[in-house]
Amino acid sequence: MTTRWKLLMEYDGRAFVGWQRQENGLSVQQALETALTRLTNGQVVQTTAAGRTDSGVHARGQCVHFDLEKSFSAETIRDGLNAHLRPYPASVLDACETTPDFSARFDALQRSYLYRIVNRPSPLTFERGLAWQVPFALDTEAMQQGAQYLIGKHDFSSFRATQCQAKSPVRTLDRLDVTREGPDVFIHAEARSFLHHQVRNIVGSLKLVGYGKWQPEDMAKALAARDRRAAGPTAPPDGLFFMRVDYP
Repeated sequence: MTTRWKLLMEYDGRAFVGWQRQENGLSVQQALETALTRLTNGQVVQTTAAGRTDSGVHARGQCVHFDLEKSFSAETIRDGLNAHLRPYPASVLDACETTPDFSARFDALQRSYLYRIVNRPSPLTFERGLAWQVPFALDTEAMQQGAQYLIGKHDFSSFRATQCQAKSPVRTLDRLDVTREGPDVFIHAEARSFLHHQVRNIVGSLKLVGYGKWQPEDMAKALAARDRRAAGPTAPPDGLFFMRVDYP
């Protein structure tokens, strides 16, 4: 009897070309599916994730589902996969059986991302690759004001990658907040789904507001243009974390 499993994972995106299998390097999906084949002594397993993170993007709360033919305990799935994932920087935090029709991707009600900027002149040492170091002072209050123009249902053509394959550029952004804790600037984004590079393109635009090159209302102008050339540059993947996905 086939059992559908649901995993909660975290990983350091620096070691991978992204979630999805690709020909140019190791993906999280490939590492996990290889671990599953070893755990099951030969079953070829196909996995589906809630979010297809890009190369260099990290995850704290990635959700994955897959089907297994053999019976296992949740502890065996978790610990066995973690053993077979070594030495890659990916970890299964939790495993549980779920309903046969559950989809990590299509059943998601909300996805939450966090982008971290370290706003200081000195370069990063211990956290290199885990945040975006911006040396010049950022006005986070202005960034927060600019962010609010993007809340709601809009055509986000200006903030999606030119190679984005989504059928529609319309998305509903439920939260976009900019906060500061010392040198750390956090940008929180929540929506049911996101376009390719949407968060990173928004962050790149908000940095222009923080630096004073843009006024907060320029975010609204960029949105209204519905043209990628009207928005700011794409922020690096280093500071982006897929934090959580909510289900019914």
